[in-house]
Amino acid sequence: MDSAASLPPEMAEAPGIHVVPMRLRFGDRSYLDGIDLSPADFYRMLSESDTPPTTSAPSPAMFREAFERAGREGADALCLTVAARFSASYSSAGAAAEEYRSGAAPAQVLTLDTESAAAGQGLVALEAWRAARRGDSLHEVAEAARKTAARVRLLAAADTLYYLWRSGRVPRIAHAGASLLDIKPIFELVRGEVRARARPRSRRRAVQRLVELVCEHAGDREVHAAVMHAGALRQAEELRRLAERTLSCREVFVSEVTPVMGAHIGPGLLGIAYC
Repeated sequence: MDSAASLPPEMAEAPGIHVVPMRLRFGDRSYLDGIDLSPADFYRMLSESDTPPTTSAPSPAMFREAFERAGREGADALCLTVAARFSASYSSAGAAAEEYRSGAAPAQVLTLDTESAAAGQGLVALEAWRAARRGDSLHEVAEAARKTAARVRLLAAADTLYYLWRSGRVPRIAHAGASLLDIKPIFELVRGEVRARARPRSRRRAVQRLVELVCEHAGDREVHAAVMHAGALRQAEELRRLAERTLSCREVFVSEVTPVMGAHIGPGLLGIAYC
């Protein structure tokens, strides 16, 4: 999977999971997401820089290296990417897979657009990993991932619209209005589509509203949930505890979004992905 996915380190480093880093560029310096730059250093640089960073998908060569590594381990590979609407990662992985298959590859490779990001993408990857650990075939693993991707929803509350405005993703008037009224807008990502869901005023109300929105959709059904944050661990733990008290959680864990996601959203993001 590419590094737009958010999983706790102990999950992302589990045997059989390979993370291909995306790239961040500050001025004339380039960094590998999650490798060359810690989240703390990244947010410090983000606040000090007058120019927004840029991000880019892994190159086909980087994906192919991951496929070859899996092949040397005697394993087939399923590559799960961030939603194609947001990044060229899926097309880059597809080009690498095509090139890999054209050679004398010892293993099979499939690619899948998760139509999600961050913790949502992480939930898809986790379900695929579990299917692989059960001994399912590559195509069975891919089908498990597709079914999970179809059920995953992600809700996120932005602490500020400043960074989205600076990167050109929202108009200046939206940023100014949200700042003036202390609005923490909540967005939902479903099957690659983003829409506004709520405009709570205050951080505490945003935490409550995130869980309420999950309840409105999931009801009493059991959910797998992942709380995500950008430099806001204390609030993320509060959100996790509220989710555990309110929802019927089969599992719930906390992960920090990688810098490549924080580059567009800025620090303070809180969110919950579930299926």
